[in-house]
Amino acid sequence: MAIQLMVMTSSTANTRRAAFFDVDNTIIRGASSFHLARALVNRGFFRKRDLFRFAVHQARYLTFGENKRQIAEIRSEALDIMRGHLVAEVVAIGEEVYDEVLSLRIFPGALRLVNRHLERGDEVWLVSATPIEIGDLIARRLGTTGALGTIAEHEDGKYTGRLVGDMMHGEAKARGVQRLAKERGIDLAESYAYGDSMNDSPLLSTVGHPCAINPDRRLRQHAKKVGWPIRDFRGSRVFNRRNVRTASAAGALWAAIITIRSVLRHLRGRR
Repeated sequence: MAIQLMVMTSSTANTRRAAFFDVDNTIIRGASSFHLARALVNRGFFRKRDLFRFAVHQARYLTFGENKRQIAEIRSEALDIMRGHLVAEVVAIGEEVYDEVLSLRIFPGALRLVNRHLERGDEVWLVSATPIEIGDLIARRLGTTGALGTIAEHEDGKYTGRLVGDMMHGEAKARGVQRLAKERGIDLAESYAYGDSMNDSPLLSTVGHPCAINPDRRLRQHAKKVGWPIRDFRGSRVFNRRNVRTASAAGALWAAIITIRSVLRHLRGRR
């Protein structure tokens, strides 16, 4: 079902509207942090014992599914690994990853949708669990208004291993958008939101015009039930369903993705 972008009328001319986009599997094919993970592993950010520890967590996840206690453990350990690393170094690596990989994995249909909102004068915000530094980088490259992301605390230019606030995931996305709307005078009833998984449902529910983009099975079923438009930009390309499922479930934990997804590649390479 195509979603219609209505022409601004005089009654809405003074209303500030926005479009909020999830990133992974909505704008960019797969998990953006997976590609950042590969670059970080290649630069020696992690030790062998770190890879082993996260491999165990990954095996538990694939066997038993998402678990709040497990998520907390992975988040804590992953953030601890990042402690002491330079923020500037991660951003520089992110720039390379965008140029070499992410720019080639953008869904053309999603990019056209982003540009249509910009051309209409809407604010366009990326809302992702990825580190805010990477979210800002992608937003800048796409020419959007800005990004909401997970904030890893840093002092003197180095990560401390602690978070500022919540992971930008699930309900936190909805709260972040609501705060942003209040600060900037955005009318959420007139605004749009796009996401690919049920984790994005709280975000989609905050606006008057939600749309499921490349939805997973659960979001597709939910969208049909509540009458949300559905758009699929994936075409006929075959996906690795397990990797997509992993990226969606672990999307809340950018640090976990950095390690978990790289573990799988590391283990496959040794077979």
